[in-house]
Amino acid sequence: MDRVTMAKGKARWLFFSLLGLVLIHTWSIPVEAQVTPVLPRISIGVESAENPEDIAISLQILVLLTILALAPAILIMMTSFTRIVVVLSFVRNALATQQMPPNQVLIGLALFLTFYVMAPTWQIINETALQPYLQGEITQMDALQRALEPTREFMFKNTREKDLELFVSLSGMPRPANPSEVPTHVLIPAFVISELKTAFQLGFVIFVPFLVIDLIVSSVLMSMGMLMLPPVMISLPFKILLFVMVDGWHLVIRSLLLSYR
Repeated sequence: MDRVTMAKGKARWLFFSLLGLVLIHTWSIPVEAQVTPVLPRISIGVESAENPEDIAISLQILVLLTILALAPAILIMMTSFTRIVVVLSFVRNALATQQMPPNQVLIGLALFLTFYVMAPTWQIINETALQPYLQGEITQMDALQRALEPTREFMFKNTREKDLELFVSLSGMPRPANPSEVPTHVLIPAFVISELKTAFQLGFVIFVPFLVIDLIVSSVLMSMGMLMLPPVMISLPFKILLFVMVDGWHLVIRSLLLSYR
């Protein structure tokens, strides 16, 4: 016990000695030499512009933020994303596999297929609008106009005349003589409902073989007197087997891509 007590006493003496040395060293430092910790401050405000270039840069940033905010709507409504994601959803519902494949997989596949379909259009936009604007050869408005032309051409190619005529008549504008006279705000909704109609047509074709399987399984179960057994439990393996045997994903994706040729 004496050795333990002596060891504890030495440890306490050493601790208080070091603490005293630290305090003496701190007090010996001049006030001028002591560095006060600096905390960062973030401020957001509007300041007066010193030259017209500052205003132009601010407007460009504002336009860029607006485009980024509208990017999801532009991607969904002005590209092939709508048709692709609706058809993929029909495939999952026809298989009756609930959440398999998951939503993340379907959305990711739809995005990459959209990039594939829109790649030629976006390449034209890059060559005729984006690169000349970045090199300072054209103004911002000219770049937007040039970028809009290939997009409008893609939408016209995949828009039904009946749908376009509907929105032209509802807008009250005179009948356009050529596609260039059709406003973009009239073209976009016509393109969207055309995409939805095409997607539902493809979805109907996808549903037919799986519906036949459900009818056959239901008839067999009723003939065997197994009325309490859900037909979905029996038909689901046959649906998956049929889909795998005919290489269903290959056929669906091929049909989607060929529908834009």
